[in-house]
Amino acid sequence: PTSGYGPVQCVFQFDLRPQAPADSALAKMAAKRKVYVVGVGMTKFEKPGRRPNFDYPDMAREAASKAMKDAGIAYSAVEQAVVGYAYGDSTCGQRAVYQLGLTGIPIYNVNNACATGSTALILAKQLVEGGVADCILALGFDKMQRGSLTSAYMDRVQPLDKHVGVLSDKYGIASAPMTPQMFGSAGKEHMEKYGTKPDHFAKIAWKNHHHSVNNPYSQFQDEYTLDQIKNSRMIYEPLTKLQCCPTSDGSAAAVVCSAEFVRKHGLEGQAVEIVAMEMATDLPSTFQEQSCMKMVGYDMSKSAAETVFRKSGLTPEDVQVIELHDCFSANELITYEAIGLCPPGKAGEMIDRGDNTYGGKYVVNPSGGLISKGHPLGATGLAQCSELCWQLRGLAEKRQVPGVKVALQHNLGLGGAAVVALYRLGFPEHAAKRSVAMAPSSAGTLKCAPVFDMIADRVKAEGPSLVRKVKGTFYFKITGSDGTVQEWLVDLKNGNGSVTKNPGKKGDCNIAMKDEDFVNMVSGKLGPQKAFFEGKLKVTGNTALAMKLQTIVPRPGKAKL
Repeated sequence: PTSGYGPVQCVFQFDLRPQAPADSALAKMAAKRKVYVVGVGMTKFEKPGRRPNFDYPDMAREAASKAMKDAGIAYSAVEQAVVGYAYGDSTCGQRAVYQLGLTGIPIYNVNNACATGSTALILAKQLVEGGVADCILALGFDKMQRGSLTSAYMDRVQPLDKHVGVLSDKYGIASAPMTPQMFGSAGKEHMEKYGTKPDHFAKIAWKNHHHSVNNPYSQFQDEYTLDQIKNSRMIYEPLTKLQCCPTSDGSAAAVVCSAEFVRKHGLEGQAVEIVAMEMATDLPSTFQEQSCMKMVGYDMSKSAAETVFRKSGLTPEDVQVIELHDCFSANELITYEAIGLCPPGKAGEMIDRGDNTYGGKYVVNPSGGLISKGHPLGATGLAQCSELCWQLRGLAEKRQVPGVKVALQHNLGLGGAAVVALYRLGFPEHAAKRSVAMAPSSAGTLKCAPVFDMIADRVKAEGPSLVRKVKGTFYFKITGSDGTVQEWLVDLKNGNGSVTKNPGKKGDCNIAMKDEDFVNMVSGKLGPQKAFFEGKLKVTGNTALAMKLQTIVPRPGKAKL
């Protein structure tokens, strides 16, 4: 106004409406993109120090090179790398990736306890999903010490102090290693709450060791009987040594990319879509409800799984194969319920039905799981991803689960983090053409399965009288056309009789046959004597009991095969 022109009115107009992105890079970030795994690779997991010249750069180079070879790409195509490890100094990720080349790309180091590998993977997924990059290497490794896990830093607050406080308040602290105490106490709580038996935990370990026999990457490939599992050294009740995972050296990797990258490089035939992937951390219930099950991650696993199923529009009923964090058998059991594979309190029944192995509703840990495959903390989540990609692509060889459409991953870290993911083939019309020659010849459940269902029905109806007549147990080992082995124990000696799938022990009379031959014998197309003399029917143990088989096996024409 001092100029004499009177007051001046200035108007500033702001448009607060959403504006279109200024360029294609921002457009990619505006909407989440689909993310695919196009290559995976891993080393064999080893007992710490067993393999010479196997330092972390060596194992990382082996796993990453396998993943890139699987994807058919050069390292120069990788735009960023996310590297996970729990044991090592601050830039081990750079030192490991430098083995592949010096291209100046961003390299992120992550540590999230036992969920470190899947943490690297979910970060790689988010970078691709948000349009930051089109091709990222997710890499995990660890070079561990032998024996139980211990803390490296004793001069500061321990990250698990509140978790250990829950254990101390509920059951007290024993002289056993801390992690078996924590997970063993979760198993003890489940037993007290639902009536679960020690045998249920042992059966999980028996299953995982049994699965690992067919996994060349597994640290252990030894098969044990159920009695051997139960009678191995007690670490902390109810967990024996063979129900606990070992420490390990090893690495695993995955090449994660966008749909544009898949199409540009012609990778539709092997691209596995990460349909949904979520991480959850501890909730108030972890510390406030005096529950050891919740203290070791039940609720955060439940939360991550519920979010994944909600976002994907899928349910547990859509899943066929699962890689699940079985650091201890007790954790596998409680996680069945946490992620929705069965209702709370029903995990024992699920195990008894054989719904966690081949021929059942789900196949859990076909790789052998952490218990048998091993557990290098930084590599485990990416090893799970590798197994599930091989399963979906039909490349799991003797471990192949027939008819896989949807795979689920669960990786857990105390302290805490739970990562749950769902995978499926990204371009099934291309994959079908590519993998037809690799598809298993068997169609899921063995043809003989209905026979044992009928035997089980008869035992349920006439058990006491059959026990009085037979007074023996029969173990059947049936091998499918694709090499899949399923076992049944028909117990007509104890109580009211029972039929158990994959029992982990043999019987008084042991019978081994091929699936097709067994079906032909039961249906009357192949006589028992002819089968025996032609070597198609093998009987060991109390062979006299074999004469009583006609008492329980359905007569020809009644097997509904």
